[in-house]
Amino acid sequence: MLSDLESVLGDTKALTFDLFGTVLDLGGSLTPYIADFLKEQGSSKDAGEFWAQLRYRQRIEQYQDSLVDLGHSGYLETVEKAFSYVCRLNGLDPDRPAIKRWMESWQMLSPFPECVDALNRLKSRFKLVALSNGNPWFLDHLVKNRIKYDFDGVLSVELAGSFKPHPGVYRRAARELDMEVGEMIMVSANSFDVMGARTCGLRGAYVNRYSLPFEDTHERYMPDVTVTNFTELADALVG
Repeated sequence: MLSDLESVLGDTKALTFDLFGTVLDLGGSLTPYIADFLKEQGSSKDAGEFWAQLRYRQRIEQYQDSLVDLGHSGYLETVEKAFSYVCRLNGLDPDRPAIKRWMESWQMLSPFPECVDALNRLKSRFKLVALSNGNPWFLDHLVKNRIKYDFDGVLSVELAGSFKPHPGVYRRAARELDMEVGEMIMVSANSFDVMGARTCGLRGAYVNRYSLPFEDTHERYMPDVTVTNFTELADALVG
């Protein structure tokens, strides 16, 4: 934690939260469905390894979606493209019904167990807003039916037409919230997300759930606070 955290908090009005991998436990939620899919396909591939390949490929799909500038496709669209790629990488050729069944498992994502209690602590000091790569309708479902938490706002990157860490996402969020970028802290378990927010003038909280190093970046774009879960985040920001 940086020594000037208290001065940062004095200017902060809102926390913007990544959802996928930060609030929602993607690996824990999806790996059992991957195991079922691989068994159905007659594959001996390890479900955890398949998930790691899929998550890596999805990031590439998202970056490509933003960079080629042919129109924003959507989060679940990049999931399906990544799934198709990783299936082919592992010599699998599932039919459309099998793909559809696996994609439906994304409706069953669950939050990390400590998140809601910590959010209730954080709301005593800040406005809490979800800022996610997800499709708007998908976010509505996840927030209402899976996270079951009443955020002060739910913003999709579709407002900006690009995936995070495109700078337009963070700037558009500030406009939507009628705030200066420096009045917001981006909270994410994805270090590229925190770094992207920091380059736009937001402050950053890195929830390092996966014991990963932060981006190799300029010192000024490092997070203002690093924690391992939301309980530690609430301890750091509200005490």
